Amino acid sequence: MSGQAVAVAPAGTLKMQGIVVPNGVVDFANFCLLTERHTLQEQGAKVFAPTNTVPAQAQDTWELRKSDILADCTIRIVGTVVIALPTGTVATTARWPYDIVKSLQFTANGASNLINASGWKLKARHFMKKADLDDRGVSQTIGGTVRTQGTLSLASESWGVGQNTSAIAAGTYNVDIAIPVDVAEDEVNLAGAIFLATSSSDLTLTVNWGQVADLFTVTGTATVVLSLTATLESTKYSIPMDNGVMVLPNLNLFHSIQQSRTTAIGNGENEIRIVGQGAGKRLLRVFAQTWNGAVPAPLAVNDTNYGSLAWRYATNEQPDTWTAQRLRERNEDWYNSDLGGFQGIWAIDFSVISAFRDAPDMGTHGELRIVETIQSGVTLTTSPAAATEYVTETLYLAGQAA
Repeated sequence: MSGQAVAVAPAGTLKMQGIVVPNGVVDFANFCLLTERHTLQEQGAKVFAPTNTVPAQAQDTWELRKSDILADCTIRIVGTVVIALPTGTVATTARWPYDIVKSLQFTANGASNLINASGWKLKARHFMKKADLDDRGVSQTIGGTVRTQGTLSLASESWGVGQNTSAIAAGTYNVDIAIPVDVAEDEVNLAGAIFLATSSSDLTLTVNWGQVADLFTVTGTATVVLSLTATLESTKYSIPMDNGVMVLPNLNLFHSIQQSRTTAIGNGENEIRIVGQGAGKRLLRVFAQTWNGAVPAPLAVNDTNYGSLAWRYATNEQPDTWTAQRLRERNEDWYNSDLGGFQGIWAIDFSVISAFRDAPDMGTHGELRIVETIQSGVTLTTSPAAATEYVTETLYLAGQAA
């Protein structure tokens, strides 16, 4: 949401995200003049080293240091993939590489799982928010072919091996990827940033790691060994003091990114009810992809795979409807990346132009649903079951139920 009104509260007791601030004032303009931005390496590197025969630690947790105002985090994952081929084959799935983070949960100041999403979904959301970011000309291998668009990758990243790529040769491959965790909805006005300036603040980030079977298809006596180290970097803004009084932005909002999954889909029109609806929540965007196949991969967003894509509320109010190809083009225009091609993501975005004006209230727009029509020519698998994964991004007042 763009802009933040100057709201000056009297010095004294006020609350920020449920935490009492004994002596503070809300003065956004003065805060901007006095604050400083800091990038910190949070304590505790995590080692993740599974093979296709030996399970690894499934979960790691960081407790972030309690200081300042948290705007965002980045998980950097560095290491190697070692593939051996006595017999058999090794291929990557479409989950590689960013779903090394199978799910990430972020809890802050009593609001559990403000963020709950996989690595690929967090990457996609980052591109949606940062229109000046693009992947054009960045070379990565997808489906055995070098692609220079629609990878959601940075040129400085290394996947090691390609996404959804078969017949990978034996060898040692270097991995260096970054997964953004956009805590604040907007780093300019800090809507959704987290207040961490008192001992009663609470902040944990938990990563559930994908296993080798999620990321690779292995046959025969072939082996895959991941030797990876994850570190967490945070971006924070200092809280300035003016005559002994904390000068603060208005941190009255929480920012939530929630991923959900349903297998209740079929050919034809599917209405998928958005979870987590409630009064006072503003829906910024919702995006989805459908996974299908014996080794599941996202369906490309085109008119061959999809009919109309839309959203509905109440009995049958349907404000926006697109053909699949047109929505894919619209998304590329918004995000400067073709998310609908290899990653199969389609998005309905209310905040891309003006969240303040366009984001619907999830209380007054009851029974919000997304609508995806899957063409009759698409064969949906039952084992494993085809599934639609979707992400809802919202802003709501701190103190409300999540």
